[in-house]
Formats: sequence, structure tokens, C-alpha cells
Amino acid sequence: KVKLLFRIILFRLKIDSKQFCFPCSTQMEKEVQREFIYCSGAATEVLKVGSSHLSGRDVLFLIIPGNPGMVEFYRSFMQTLHSLLGLPVWAVSHAGHCAPPDSMDIVEDASAAAKRDVFGLDGQVQHKLAFLHQHVPRGTALVLVGHSIGCYMILEMMRRDPELKVLKAVLLFPTIERMAQSPQGKVMTPLMCQLRYLLYLPLFLLSLLPHGVMARLVRLMFSSIPDLDPCVLQPSVEMLGSGDCPVNALYLGGQEMRMVLERDNVTIQKNLDKLLFYYGVSDHWCPVTYFQDIRRDFPHGDFRLCEKGIRHAFVLDAGRDVAQMVAEWTRGSLRG
Repeated sequence: KVKLLFRIILFRLKIDSKQFCFPCSTQMEKEVQREFIYCSGAATEVLKVGSSHLSGRDVLFLIIPGNPGMVEFYRSFMQTLHSLLGLPVWAVSHAGHCAPPDSMDIVEDASAAAKRDVFGLDGQVQHKLAFLHQHVPRGTALVLVGHSIGCYMILEMMRRDPELKVLKAVLLFPTIERMAQSPQGKVMTPLMCQLRYLLYLPLFLLSLLPHGVMARLVRLMFSSIPDLDPCVLQPSVEMLGSGDCPVNALYLGGQEMRMVLERDNVTIQKNLDKLLFYYGVSDHWCPVTYFQDIRRDFPHGDFRLCEKGIRHAFVLDAGRDVAQMVAEWTRGSLRG
């Protein structure tokens, strides 16, 4: 009945869903490959720009996304990075943060996924390590680029597998400490920890909307961003339409609030020469006080404060600008 109601509304609005396709106009589109795989038993999207096959002697830029961890949000960022450096740039989604084809379930084995807590924070870190071990030749030199909670995951990956050949790790708007105490964390913690289940029904109903209606809602949601990257529109529609992805994102977010507490100073000190941190001047997830604290504690580290007013969710309108900065920062660390 709900689906029938939405179809009637769609007919009366005379919305043609075909007009809501969101092309990303770029001359490099042919170099982009989307793959859906099972990793740690969960559906995973891998976005590859440039070479899709590695020899073990390559340098690979690997993007670890924020939350939600849909890699299509990073398409413009990745394409710009590849065009500037000529190196393969891959991004691996978080487990269950994708809209897989109809032939794939969100997990291979539901009981095994639940036992491993693959959608939780620890499970997502293990998921990234499993991807590296299974899909990237061991000798590959890595430039890891993390965004938001992806920065926490990168530090954990480097701690758990110190044999990874990491040339550089760039941590963008890093949520690596005191998340629940941040200005945004104080607002979101009750929502994602105590009230999360109340959001499941509206999310489910939202996923039943026809594509055209969903697309119109997404456009409305982003209407206040004048320079919005059109490449983020389609993955937004896919995310809301999947049902599973926003639920998994909320679950991960709740664990972030509870588990991202103290900064891992030991791992930072051990890898200080490989790490670059980039903080936002008006970032409510990792405020300027966090930047000041970490810079004071590690006076010889590379900590930078944004001077361009870029938002925490930089992929919305500044992906190309941030890619240009990352390319400049990492050139000196590249080998071969």
C-alpha cells in the first residue's frame, strides 16, 4: 500500500525519473572502474582511477572514507589526484556502505557477519586490512589518505600491521579523539546511541520512494551549497535508496561516539615522519582546540590548519581543491 501511494504521488507530480540522472562531466570518466566484492563477508565497493591491476612495485593511493563510507562521494577528488600524479588511486568503501547490484546480498553469511561485528568500528578496521591483504600485492608502496573516521582507521591499520609499506598517510579533518566531546558529537551522540532505532522506520520508508522523488529530495537537501559537486548526487540517492547503508552508517557512528576517546599517541609518535594532519578552522567534529593540543604534544609533527574555509565534508564542494593540496604535499614522498 505504501509503494502504491508513492506511485500515485509520483504520477500526479508528473516526475520523469530519467531527468534525475546525475552525470559527472569529466574527460577522465573512462579511467574509472567500479567493482563490487565481498570483503570480510560484507558487500564492498571499490572505486579505481587509473590502473586496476598492481604489480607489487607500484605506488598506490588508497582512500579510506569517512562515515557514510560510500566511495562514489570521492570520485572528483580521486580523478583530480590521479590527473596530477599519474598514479593509481583506489578507494574502498566501508563494509556495507554501498548499494550493491541485485545479485549481491549485503552480507554473505549474516550470522558470521554479526559474530565478527563487521559493521562496527573494529570490524571496519579489520575489513580494510583484509582488503589490503587480499587485493593489493604485499610489496606495494602505499599513500594512505583518510577522511574523518577514516583517519582513525588508518592509525589503527598502521598499529596493527606495522609491516605495511606506508610512504605517507594524509589525515584530512581527522576524528581521532574525543568524538563525543566535540561540538557535533554532543549533538549526535544521543541520536546515534540512544535514539538510533527510532530512525530505522523513517529510513525504511524513505528507501521506498521512487527514484525521481528521492532525487528531488536530495537536490533540495543540498540546495544551500552553491558549488555542489554533481558527482555526490547519485551516490546520495543510492545510499538513501539502499536502506542498509544508512542503517550501517548509524551503527558505525554510534560506536565511534563510544570508542574514539583518547588519541593514540604511541602510534602517532612511532610514525610521526609519515603522518600529515589537516584540520578545519570551523570543523565541529575536530575543533581547533584539538589541533592546538596535538601540535603542542608533537612539536615536530606535520599539522596544518585549513586557511580556505573548507568544510569537514569537503567532498561536497571542494574535492578538487583538496586533491590539489594532497598532491602537493605527497610529491616528495613518492618513489618510482
